[in-house]
Amino acid sequence: MSELADAIVDLGRRLDGLGMAPGTSGNLSARDGDTIVVTPTGAMLGALDPDALSRISLAGEHLDGPRPTKESVLHAAVYQERPEARGIVHTHSPWALALSCLDDLPREDALPHYTPYYTMRVGLLPRVAYVPPGDAGLAAACAAGFAADARANAVLLDRHGLVAVGRSVGDAAAIAEELELAARLHFTLAGHAFTPLSAAEQDPLR
Repeated sequence: MSELADAIVDLGRRLDGLGMAPGTSGNLSARDGDTIVVTPTGAMLGALDPDALSRISLAGEHLDGPRPTKESVLHAAVYQERPEARGIVHTHSPWALALSCLDDLPREDALPHYTPYYTMRVGLLPRVAYVPPGDAGLAAACAAGFAADARANAVLLDRHGLVAVGRSVGDAAAIAEELELAARLHFTLAGHAFTPLSAAEQDPLR
């Protein structure tokens, strides 16, 4: 567990340094066999303690450590939907959060594919209809978002932010960073002519 805990602490510090974890928002987890190491409730991602992380089961039951984030059941549901995943990052990062408040984004794939790096990292970006934070229905809705398309490595939660999955918690964090950059590009390019990648250009990158 020490290696996973250290990775979560390091990545929490990185995301906080990038301005992607304001206040006590956001949570991280890593799968460790049949259990999940997850950040505790009320924690600041930039000030995590590797000896004070929570452990839950794949069913979302609290097993050890401090009380887990209220979104821990969301993490458990996504791991059940994506058994190959080993890390999950959920942030309320500013640009992705702003993006999640827009009304006119497609449901199946929210953003134009501005760059090849976005296509390679994020894949597709399904939108998940609003469910209040901590509500039991949010976990099921988020898992359903990932179930909608196997090419999706992240989902956008309406008025809530992003959830990214990866082969490790570091991989999930890199996907979250790429999505935050794409969200910023979306607002920067608003009102300007641009040429997104076509479907034919996207296919070899997946």
